[in-house]
Amino acid sequence: MLVELHLLQNFAPSCLNRDDTNTPKTCEFGGYRRSRISSQCIKRAIRRQIVSENLIPPEHRAQRTKRLLEELIRRLQLQGIEATAARPLVEVALKATGLGVKEDGKTEYLLFLGEQEIARLAERILENRSQLAELLAQEKPTEEPVPEGTVKKRKSTKDKKKEEQQALPPELKKAFANILDGGMAADLGLFGRMLAVLPGRRIDAACQVAHAVSTNRAQIEMDYYTAVDDLKAEDVAGADMIGTVEMTSACFYRYANIHLPQLIKNLDGNQLLARATVEAFLRAAITAIPSGKQNSMAAHNPPSLVLAVVRRSGLWSLANAFVQPVRPGNEESMVQRSIQSLDDYWGRLMQMYGDQEVLAAPVCVLEDVALQALAKSRVGSTKQLIEQVLATLGQGGQGA
Repeated sequence: MLVELHLLQNFAPSCLNRDDTNTPKTCEFGGYRRSRISSQCIKRAIRRQIVSENLIPPEHRAQRTKRLLEELIRRLQLQGIEATAARPLVEVALKATGLGVKEDGKTEYLLFLGEQEIARLAERILENRSQLAELLAQEKPTEEPVPEGTVKKRKSTKDKKKEEQQALPPELKKAFANILDGGMAADLGLFGRMLAVLPGRRIDAACQVAHAVSTNRAQIEMDYYTAVDDLKAEDVAGADMIGTVEMTSACFYRYANIHLPQLIKNLDGNQLLARATVEAFLRAAITAIPSGKQNSMAAHNPPSLVLAVVRRSGLWSLANAFVQPVRPGNEESMVQRSIQSLDDYWGRLMQMYGDQEVLAAPVCVLEDVALQALAKSRVGSTKQLIEQVLATLGQGGQGA
């Protein structure tokens, strides 16, 4: 069973997601330049919204970090272990787990770890503290002397890791095995993870999030701004800081979907948690807004259309409803025209492919628009929309 979410969201002038030149991101679609918000930006906004609204309990959330060493040391300190004593214990434990730490104290990769995984790592370190300390107390093997005139071959990072792993006692490696199992983290189950050093600990994402693209052509504008020194004398003219910032205003089409069986699998078969995760995702995705440049532009504009689709199979992005850029009419706004285009495209898809796979398609619209194809599916609020999705999942069987 699949759950899709389609949104139309018109933002006031803003720079929600920018590239390396501080320009709002764009792309070409349908032969026209469009404004764009990257999927990574949207997913982070959703994760932050889940946390800020506490939609999922902390024990079922994940952290994305390179600072695992610091976090584990902090947790060991809470158990009465000094930081200087905790650090070497954690370093050896991470090696036993298969994760490396660089000289700056950060892990080699940006890790996505469930709260329960981090907690279990700290617990295993405490349980195996004496063994880890004994291992640290052992003298390092002396290296064989290199004959004079011989250039010593430098070992690769991969070879060093292999030697470190082989040097660890089997029972210690066994103690830290299978800790990285996802930790029943909802956001980790949704968005997945890839660990190059531990391919067996990879988690396939149950959720796909598309880049948001504007239904209209992109128009990037420049804001020339100045700032004045408050302590400057009144009779001294001129600004004390001058700069420019680029911005845009666009109506974005956003699309995401959840593969429910994969989500249940990622959450170790817990269907209740999977259902709560779907609800949290829907609520967070509808309200989440990227934070870029918000302090100076405050583009907090909620979606004008929310369409959720529950289907047995097949996935439909409705982005092609906007291959031809939308333009405002004499009596209709660009947002209203965008809603009409999406409604018309949905109707054409249903006519061509049928509705046998669609179990529910509740839609909630803010604008005063007369829907055609989606008219019978219209509900009054996002709360009713989410309730209908969850009710449909319950009727169809969450594992379907």
